[in-house]
Amino acid sequence: MKPATTDRPCAAINCLIDGDQEALKQEVYNGLSARQRYLPSKYFYDSRGATLFEQICHLPEYYQTRTELSILRTIAPAVMENLKEGNLIELGSGANWKIRTLLDAANGKRSKIRYVPVDVCEPALAQASKDLIQLYPELTVLGIVADITRDLGRIWVDGDKLIAFFGSTIGNFNEQESITFLRSVAGAMGPRDRFLVGMDMIKPTEILEAAYNDTQGITAEFNKNILAVMNCGFHANFDLPSFDHLAFYNEERACIEMHLRANRDVSVKIEDIGLHITLQQGETIFTEICRKFSREQVVQMAAEAGLVITRWLSDPAAWFSLVEMMSKR
Repeated sequence: MKPATTDRPCAAINCLIDGDQEALKQEVYNGLSARQRYLPSKYFYDSRGATLFEQICHLPEYYQTRTELSILRTIAPAVMENLKEGNLIELGSGANWKIRTLLDAANGKRSKIRYVPVDVCEPALAQASKDLIQLYPELTVLGIVADITRDLGRIWVDGDKLIAFFGSTIGNFNEQESITFLRSVAGAMGPRDRFLVGMDMIKPTEILEAAYNDTQGITAEFNKNILAVMNCGFHANFDLPSFDHLAFYNEERACIEMHLRANRDVSVKIEDIGLHITLQQGETIFTEICRKFSREQVVQMAAEAGLVITRWLSDPAAWFSLVEMMSKR
């Protein structure tokens, strides 16, 4: 681990190691050279992508954020009652509205809590940490720059832990990846630690598809931003207007699929990975999977990962759920 700063109450640790850059290049090469071309959704989130996603969260069609927040406001006092001191860890932290709800519920004992945001985007992590310090000057913050899909084994903090994973981000993993991820979380938990995860539940297709096809076109812009990240980070020459946003609900797989569809024949060079690809008009790059869950699925995933569900709370329409888990160990 490489300390980025040592100032308190705000410090940071970078868990990304030198060899990670080569792994990232291989990841992009594998995705763009596959039969169904794809890019991992984590590449949405440079500073512009983080800003666009924040805008998405305020859209009228995007029910997830406001529904999860309404549940969190209800459950926050009970959740924080059990964290007398220790670490409040947020995986894939991004913006900090949800964690503020938990911190507000910890009034009177925030000086005994260390907030540990974990995110792959260092600029967004730094800004969110500074914002929280201004709001809660008594709070200690330890930011960790890491890829939560690969680096959980490198993340270690002493003391009791409440680990939060909001936004149904777990839905961006396929079934096996979800189990692997949950097992890694369970492996990092002690007997008193808890894991609070947001789950977007199965609901009518028209509601789901509207959430990913907003009338203002913000989600389309967010989707295309992954190509801008390729251009900047991997010296590619994607022409963004040559691609259209495509999002639809795959009922058989119970997930939203997001793609970028070429609206003409396109030739692209990605210099940093030595790859030249040609996409025919209508061909797509798969950019994100957003799985939707049934309660039975969540119970089964938790059991397979060595976790036990201790608290379940949903909104009245059962559109979204916050699920608290503990390790079986």
